[in-house]
Amino acid sequence: MSPQSPHALASLRRDAAVRRGAALHFLMNDQQIPAFAGESVAAALLASGWRELRHSPRNEEPRGAFCFMGSCQECLVWVDNRKLPSCQVAVREGLAVESLDWREAHR
Repeated sequence: MSPQSPHALASLRRDAAVRRGAALHFLMNDQQIPAFAGESVAAALLASGWRELRHSPRNEEPRGAFCFMGSCQECLVWVDNRKLPSCQVAVREGLAVESLDWREAHR
């Protein structure tokens, strides 16, 4: 069996087939974050380089999105006065999100 040519591998990429929603911005700890309609808050934050969403209560280690399906609770944030997993919250224009640490320090 011969190795595939780089052109054959490139044709398997789906990047060209990805259709993003409309570009928008939301607020995370009063900072504007770019996103696309249809993304979760966790995905948009990760794409923007935001890795830490909270710290563990036991030893203060940084925590961030882990399972991306709402099971682990590692990506908890405040949205509309409710603590929610950011992977389960869809971004929308003007959405205000606060990390647990930031809210505690600024409230």
